[in-house]
Amino acid sequence: MDVISIVIGALAGAVGAGIAVAVVLKKGTASKGSKIIEDAKAEGEVQRKEKILQAKEKFLQLKEEHEKVINDRERKIADLENHAKQKNDSASKQIEDVKRKENEVDRIKENLSKQIEIVEKKEGELESSHRKQVEQLETISGLSQDDAKSELVEALKAEAKTDALAHIKDIVDEAKINANKEARKIVVQTIQRVATEQAVENSVSIFRIESDEIKGRIIGREGRNIRALEGATGVEIIVDDTPEAIILSCFDPIRREIARLSLHQLVTDGRIHPARIEEIVKKTKKQLEDEIVEVGKRTTIDLGIHGLHPELIRMVGRMKYRSSYGQNLLQHSREVANLCATMASELGMNAKVAKRAGLLHDIGKVPDDEPELPHAVLGMKIAEKYNEKPDVCNAIGAHHDEIEMTTIISPIIQVCDAISGARPGARREVMEQYINRIKDLENIGMSYPGVEKAYAIQAGRELRVIVESDKISDAESDTLSFELAQKIQTEMTYPGQVKVTVIREKRAVNYAK
Repeated sequence: MDVISIVIGALAGAVGAGIAVAVVLKKGTASKGSKIIEDAKAEGEVQRKEKILQAKEKFLQLKEEHEKVINDRERKIADLENHAKQKNDSASKQIEDVKRKENEVDRIKENLSKQIEIVEKKEGELESSHRKQVEQLETISGLSQDDAKSELVEALKAEAKTDALAHIKDIVDEAKINANKEARKIVVQTIQRVATEQAVENSVSIFRIESDEIKGRIIGREGRNIRALEGATGVEIIVDDTPEAIILSCFDPIRREIARLSLHQLVTDGRIHPARIEEIVKKTKKQLEDEIVEVGKRTTIDLGIHGLHPELIRMVGRMKYRSSYGQNLLQHSREVANLCATMASELGMNAKVAKRAGLLHDIGKVPDDEPELPHAVLGMKIAEKYNEKPDVCNAIGAHHDEIEMTTIISPIIQVCDAISGARPGARREVMEQYINRIKDLENIGMSYPGVEKAYAIQAGRELRVIVESDKISDAESDTLSFELAQKIQTEMTYPGQVKVTVIREKRAVNYAK
């Protein structure tokens, strides 16, 4: 195509030159026209030669490129043929190798068959020889093979049994002596290393004051301050002739502590009136909750127990204000934890797990609510709820045999709990019975609808019930007081008599802005 284009260009140039000559002939003179014609012819001839040369060069270039492409294709075809030939040669060699290996395998199979025949022949000869020997022995001894075997086995069994019984008896006697000795040693050493003070709680706290003038301010006009304080805290406040002292009486140590701290703030501040009392009591409850958490954290740090759930730490702090048969529950749990750790170390067990279970074993005695479950089972459920290990949960639930013991730590917790509680003076059965009676009395009061709070005061001789004014009317208050008295009389056992007081108070509160 390029050569054709060049030829057409040359012809077009010649035609243009002719046209130019014709135009010049028409317009110019004859002499000038001749000269122009000659020049045009010469120039056209030059252009024609140049176009021809260019066409030849282009033709040679295209021919060279075409030959190069053909040579490349021929070379690739030759390479492919060589590669295919190599593959064919390799496949032929592999086929020969496979045939050679198949021949070797056939030879090996033949050899194995021959060896198997030889072995089977030898086995037959051995069996025949053994059978002949057995027949000869039976003939000599007068016993069959089975009879001889049975007699030999029986004789060996009797001899082994006798030796084993004698050996077992020696081992058991020695184990009893050593076990009793080691057990006494471990228990005595544990108690000596973890000796703690005996702590017995009571139900009365004494609040010291600087002068008897403050007593009048605490009582207030017509006793309104002391009534507000008793209603807010649930503690009976006894103001008598005791110099510079006010007695706070309540079975619940937390309530007594709230009342004591609230009185301290009120006396220090000097402003004592019902509204201020309610504000201080509410604030004191919040402060005491923070202190309970702090006590729990400090206890776990002192014992080296880590990773307890925050709610379990709070419940450990609540143990400070609970007692078990008159024994402070937190000190008892700390003592059991240390006893368990020491005993577990002596026995080569995990002391940290034992200490953790010992601290939490009575956690079921301090829940926020009190379901009808044994405290050991309740404590186990609480521990499971907060992802304690199965060993710890089982030790908590089994320390009073409510559930089956499945770990070796469980009996250690049970023993250490008994050691801590069995010390002379550590517990008082009467105190526990008294506390249970007070709790039952308050639960009866709270069982009626419309009751907001119920407090047993005066050592259980009076039950004060505070009702909601919008749910209970004055007439219904009288009925409620009578029904409570009848229920207490039929369901409870108590010395003397119980006074039931129902308090209904209506407040109208507005704010001036």
